[in-house]
Amino acid sequence: MEAPRINAIAAPTPSVFAHRGFLGVLTLDTRFPRLIGDIGNPASFAVPTLTRVVHGARPDQAVQSAEGQRDAALLDPFARTMHELESAGAAAITTSCGFLVLMQKELQAQAGVPVVTSSLLLLPRLLESNGRVGVLTVSAKHLGEEFLAAAGVASERMKDVVIEGVDPQGEFAQVFVGNRPTMDFARVRREVVEAAKRLNARAPDITDVVLECTNMPPYVRDIESTTGFRCWSLLQSMQELRP
Repeated sequence: MEAPRINAIAAPTPSVFAHRGFLGVLTLDTRFPRLIGDIGNPASFAVPTLTRVVHGARPDQAVQSAEGQRDAALLDPFARTMHELESAGAAAITTSCGFLVLMQKELQAQAGVPVVTSSLLLLPRLLESNGRVGVLTVSAKHLGEEFLAAAGVASERMKDVVIEGVDPQGEFAQVFVGNRPTMDFARVRREVVEAAKRLNARAPDITDVVLECTNMPPYVRDIESTTGFRCWSLLQSMQELRP
């Protein structure tokens, strides 16, 4: 199976890993399928990766309000697993859920290598050259301003981030937040494209869209061909790293 193009989003630059051996990926404790393009699938990258599951950290514990995520006490288990990857020789560390941006500051403070928790970290740079930027997310209900602030979005630019989510009762949300082991691939694809079309209808001036959810990049071609958006994902965030 050919890996889908992730827009202008290439895998991490190989030179980032010239001196240390691999990209460390912290994943939630999941059982759903991970297609090529999903950050939890090693085939999504052109560099070696090592994945570590943060056992007991469920998707629904991450994809919730900022207060709820803190109450779920995910920071300590993520930090412990991050240290395991760093000790094993990770050159950089990332995660499998954009909502984990809430931990960005704390995890980076504890790490000796670059940590990139979320594609939302791309928003400040994109806002420098765009009047407004879109975000496609697995849960628009929960992706509040506290997550955007953790990504570095200035308070005066919050209104310029236009968020659209997939159907909370649909296949995509039920699979990836509900952590189901099987999914209807065609229906998932259709729901992601429908969310992109809603965003396009709401904000036709937007050209650049960040995919909060790391399970969305396999559908970039469909999003772009339908809406004309330029899509950005966590894979693009990893290109910002330097040795």
